[in-house]
Amino acid sequence: MKRGIVTFGRYFSDFMAKLTAKEREKVDYGLVLLKTQDRLPSKFVKHIRDGLYELRTEYNGNIYRVFFIFDEGRIVVLFNGFQKKTQKTPVSEINMAFKIREEYYDYKRKYDTGL
Repeated sequence: MKRGIVTFGRYFSDFMAKLTAKEREKVDYGLVLLKTQDRLPSKFVKHIRDGLYELRTEYNGNIYRVFFIFDEGRIVVLFNGFQKKTQKTPVSEINMAFKIREEYYDYKRKYDTGL
């Protein structure tokens, strides 16, 4: 299995720019798994709700999350990756993910770009 991964806006690249080279490497490893594996354990992927998922990466005692959705057989890495510092995923980050998802669908409808 091989899925395409696309990003929307600068959310994901801005998040990645804040990470060290080794942290980026770990997040990239998770993306490779998403692209190539049919199913992943909850250690790597968690369904949040309403079609929103998070890619879970752990490195050097830190936890990183990147939200994504599936759209027409592709993975859309939307945005707001963040370093998790609490037990639960912050509601503010989830709300931001849903806001960006709506921006993505609005953009897609407006420009019909096949993103």
